[in-house]
Amino acid sequence: MATPLLQFTDRGIYCEQGRFYIDPWKPVDDAVITHAHADHAYFGHKNYLAHHLSREVMLYRLGDINLRTIEYGETVTKHGVKITLYPAGHVIGSAQIRVEYKGQVWVVSGDYKTEDDGISTPFEPVKCHHFISECTFGMPIYNWKPQADLFVDVNNWWANNVQNGVATVIVGYSLGKAQRILQNLDLSIGKVYTHGVIENTNEALRRNGIILNPTERITIDSKKEEVRKGIILAPPSAVGTPWMRKFQPYSFGYCSGWMALRGAKRRRAADRGFIMSDHADFPGLVSAIDATGCECVYLTHGYTASFSRYLSEIGFNAREVHTLYGGEEEDASITEGEEKDETAPSGDIKKELAV
Repeated sequence: MATPLLQFTDRGIYCEQGRFYIDPWKPVDDAVITHAHADHAYFGHKNYLAHHLSREVMLYRLGDINLRTIEYGETVTKHGVKITLYPAGHVIGSAQIRVEYKGQVWVVSGDYKTEDDGISTPFEPVKCHHFISECTFGMPIYNWKPQADLFVDVNNWWANNVQNGVATVIVGYSLGKAQRILQNLDLSIGKVYTHGVIENTNEALRRNGIILNPTERITIDSKKEEVRKGIILAPPSAVGTPWMRKFQPYSFGYCSGWMALRGAKRRRAADRGFIMSDHADFPGLVSAIDATGCECVYLTHGYTASFSRYLSEIGFNAREVHTLYGGEEEDASITEGEEKDETAPSGDIKKELAV
């Protein structure tokens, strides 16, 4: 039996013919990276290949690395294997990796969402024989409302806080949600103030040519009363810290796909929970997989067992694989540079699904 073009190893997804890994979690010579989140772009590889719009963020997060970047649709050949990047729609610069050799085509999607968020290059389905997919939100309870409706809620909440003399703090990950929130705020209500972790990421993206709405970094010289009149954009690591408490009284909103679960808002001590994710919801996952026309789908992280069963029931050849993708999406103890992306829920959230 011929060796599969891509294999799942203890270092990451490996292409033996091309001698490269995709999103490896242990040091390798040649790494192809889907996006700059910490559970996909690790430090320590000799060579990196990623999309051009990931360049400055990866350099900011990983330091002085040997990084080559290419555009969507551009093909690089390694030892006869063709590598082409396609938009994943997850965050700015995120890519699906299409790998082809002797007519065999695999696609590694990394993380993705199918709704156009207005800031990331929209997801494009890619025809293939084998599709490697996440399933972070691979249960029917996860069905996102349209983004336009979501931000009506966010902006109305902010405007009401301003009328009531209450500061507004909205929490989202520094790469992905932060820029999505920023680009969809109604700036007629007030100014956007940013935590340093988010502003550092914004600055990296601006260096890469991304045009973002105006923001102002919060520093020790910032005037508290002026900041309280706007909206404060903070990372999860700021929740419950003295930095955040100094803006009291405030209304605190948390943006996460897990807000679809009962009790998630309470656990984060949030006043408002906004159901917002940079991952595909259940219908998005199914439609994306179907659009590939794949012969086999491999599920890397999330609700792999239940989603694999569902896909098998509706006619897909679905398999679970073990990877180290996914961090602890709502761990408020993480520090700058350690923020991780949304992942499968913690044990106590899983228990709720049986209630």
